[in-house]
Amino acid sequence: MHKGSILTYISVFIIIASIILSGCKRKYTPKPRGYFRIDLPEKEYKQLDTVFPYKFKYPRYAKIVNASSVDSEKYWINIEYPDLNGKIHISYKEVNNNINKIIEDSRKLAYKHSIKANAISETMYANPQKKVYGILYEIEGNAASSVQFFLTDSVEHYLRGALYFNAEPEKDSLAPVINYVKEDINVLIESFEWN
Repeated sequence: MHKGSILTYISVFIIIASIILSGCKRKYTPKPRGYFRIDLPEKEYKQLDTVFPYKFKYPRYAKIVNASSVDSEKYWINIEYPDLNGKIHISYKEVNNNINKIIEDSRKLAYKHSIKANAISETMYANPQKKVYGILYEIEGNAASSVQFFLTDSVEHYLRGALYFNAEPEKDSLAPVINYVKEDINVLIESFEWN
């Protein structure tokens, strides 16, 4: 072999080697964390039809389950969302000149989540025609319960609700579901009446 063809082979080898080696230097870009897609059912509501001292509209895709364990809790229920792995715990009490204590207890239960919460906002609700008054607590952050509320007529009846999911509280992954159920809670509050 003569000198010119050796230099040609070496040149070709260097060019091919540099192309291969430069192609191996791949820049890695971390991908954002992914979450499962959740198909949420279309909104449709029906009336709670019981002999309870209260009634309201709740979603057709949820089910009402009796949560009473003793006679004093006979009007306690859960609104369960089987496909979303969550539930709204509903408790009821009769008011016996103790409305201030009951409301303060409700506020304390909501603010117990302030350890994990970024913020807690309160929205007042009043419907004088139906004698329904209350507060909706929206708890932002990785708290166990993201929405709580109470409704009362201030004289005889008091009802409290708290939303919980059977999942680790991750505000980013649960946000679409929380917002979805929050709409149902707003419908519940707007349609609420005492019997």
